Amino acid sequence: MPKSQPSVAIIMGSQSDWDTMRHASETLKGLGIDHVSRIISAHRTPKRLYDFAAAAKSKGFKVIIAAAGGAAHLPGMTASMTLLPVLGVPIESQSLKGMDSLLSIAQMPGGVPVGTLAIGKSGAINAALLAAAILALGDRKVAGALDRFRAAQTAAVADAPKDS
Repeated sequence: MPKSQPSVAIIMGSQSDWDTMRHASETLKGLGIDHVSRIISAHRTPKRLYDFAAAAKSKGFKVIIAAAGGAAHLPGMTASMTLLPVLGVPIESQSLKGMDSLLSIAQMPGGVPVGTLAIGKSGAINAALLAAAILALGDRKVAGALDRFRAAQTAAVADAPKDS
């Protein structure tokens, strides 16, 4: 049986972003969602970005998770070239702790939306969960996986605190 086309693409500006974005990949894997991860820099590989964004929908992707640090142009530039939902994950930077990335991704001009998540690991995990929620609208298997994830998360919370 041929493997299905991945429905989610995780793209990031550089190799160093993988330390954060692997959490999105692991979350998607845990939910059984096929995805690909690629390095695409808005500044250093603009043709790669253009080619990816222009062809993303025709290649079968349904959601793009785009992560970037610093000026963080990758999510917005991607969103400007595709009609697919783009979820932006700000990468924590050394100089401004990711606030520069967060503001860059969040402050998109009207008409070019990017769903902006939290800085760092939490944002990467939540981007994967939000991508799953989008896919679950038309995919019962993903909806079931997301339901099981949330039930497990709820079950893991104790009713009362315990002494150490």
